[in-house]
Amino acid sequence: MSKSNQYLAVWDCYGLESLFNVTQYMQECTYNTLMELPLPESIPLNHLLLRARNNTQRNYEIYVFDVEEDVTETMLRESFEAAPQGIVDYIRKNGHQIYSDRATDSEKRVIV
Repeated sequence: MSKSNQYLAVWDCYGLESLFNVTQYMQECTYNTLMELPLPESIPLNHLLLRARNNTQRNYEIYVFDVEEDVTETMLRESFEAAPQGIVDYIRKNGHQIYSDRATDSEKRVIV
């Protein structure tokens, strides 16, 4: 079984807004606790949820997903830039949805 990293991604109709390496954060928390160092700044999930709930017109989506260990944060960000629909489809299929205001096809149509 190969190793993986877990990420938290937040995007809206304008593209990727935030990307956090959850695995790295948990490792830093464990290390800092063992070494009696201050904990790293937490992932602001409550803030992200509040922002999404108060800006429904932007169709926010928040997911947690796993990728192979050799897939870097830079690679994920480049995927969102180069081919956003492909990475979003992958995350929706393989990730865990935390929040979604995803617009359906009928909501996207403008009737004049």
